[in-house]
Amino acid sequence: MAHILIIPKRIVTVDKQSRILKNYCVEIQDDKIKSIGKISKKTIKTFKGEVIHAEDLTLIPGFVQTHVHLCQTLFRGMADDLELLDWLQLKIFPYENAHDKKSLAASVKLGINELTLSGTTTILDMGTLRHQEVIFDELISSGIRAFAGKCMIDMNDLFPMFKSNTHDELKESYLLSKAFHNEANGRIKYGFAPRFALSASAKLMTEARDMMKDIPGSIFHTHSSENTHEVKAVRKKFKMNNIEYFNSLNLLDKNSVLAHCICVDKNEINLLKKKQVRVAHCPSSNLKLGSGFAPIPLYLKKGISVSLGADGAPCNNNLSIFNEMRLASLIQKPKYSPTAMDSETVFRLATIEGAKALHLENEIGSIEVGKKADIVLINLDGTAQSVYDEDENVYSRLVYSASGNDVKYVMIDGKWIVKSGKSKIYDQKEIMSEAKIELKKLLSRV
Repeated sequence: MAHILIIPKRIVTVDKQSRILKNYCVEIQDDKIKSIGKISKKTIKTFKGEVIHAEDLTLIPGFVQTHVHLCQTLFRGMADDLELLDWLQLKIFPYENAHDKKSLAASVKLGINELTLSGTTTILDMGTLRHQEVIFDELISSGIRAFAGKCMIDMNDLFPMFKSNTHDELKESYLLSKAFHNEANGRIKYGFAPRFALSASAKLMTEARDMMKDIPGSIFHTHSSENTHEVKAVRKKFKMNNIEYFNSLNLLDKNSVLAHCICVDKNEINLLKKKQVRVAHCPSSNLKLGSGFAPIPLYLKKGISVSLGADGAPCNNNLSIFNEMRLASLIQKPKYSPTAMDSETVFRLATIEGAKALHLENEIGSIEVGKKADIVLINLDGTAQSVYDEDENVYSRLVYSASGNDVKYVMIDGKWIVKSGKSKIYDQKEIMSEAKIELKKLLSRV
């Protein structure tokens, strides 16, 4: 196993003291951070293992994204300029319905490659209706850390052929959770994933929630309150708002991750707080679909868990966490003031707060001894960067100036996934060529 010494320019620890360390090195033993200590010539000279001289790079924790759709990466650029329900009905549901195992694998590879090259080391993925095992197989072989689960749909007025029956959805989800939860030495975990209130029956959601008792460490993952038309449809159908409806079914607690939470009232915000629900904020997607944006500063003020996600490639169209960090900060400032959502706060949402949302804060999300070696080395001296190179400026550079192209090294579980800006897992030309072939076949099936 790995024995690696990394010598960076600085370490942004994201620990409880928010320390930024200079003249320190990090020792990796197997899959964990073994030590963090002062750099000395003797340490370097006597070290037995791989030494990474990264004196021009900044060491940061790997990014955590708490809402993505790997199954949709193949459809980037094919569902632009639509609002949510039209986007689902006219484009996304028909495309997902046409997936076979090969097209799904091609989509997942594209997504994981993009995510890891831009520094994301952990994801919460919502799968699709069929062939979920393909997604799990690729998650395992790629080396990424992930929660994932079959997307559960047992009713669908928008696109009726894209659904299954309640019994089969529950049975398949349970079998998948038993097969894949805690696979790859615990790197892969299960997330039960009913699509949203309009496509998952109360029976499906409540019984999926009950299954979690048999799968310790699993989570419940769905969409909520993303769009005014969706909220009106939910209110018409169930006589209450989205989050109120979920609460009436006893779906909400600290193991629930709700994506979006844009169109909410005071009672729903109080429920998020009371039930310790995790909110996955996806600003790029929310703006592109014209859905609006969630009141994140208010959530944070109330102590509600917030983390970030890119959502799917067709509603973004980029899976880089750097876009989400920048927008998460900027879109709130006109309403809440320029001091709202400062860069350090946003960086924490993308790292340790994402880890907390998934109950992995004791394993990932910061650079600390004993934690998993999920780390990123990034160049903060690129063309778009400030020449003001002081530690208090680091978060500004990471959130407002940096991009995925500045990521040079990525390690997950003590294994190099990206080195010198190149993936060690995927051949870019090969997966792009494969994806083009599979997309052409998929479109013939739509």
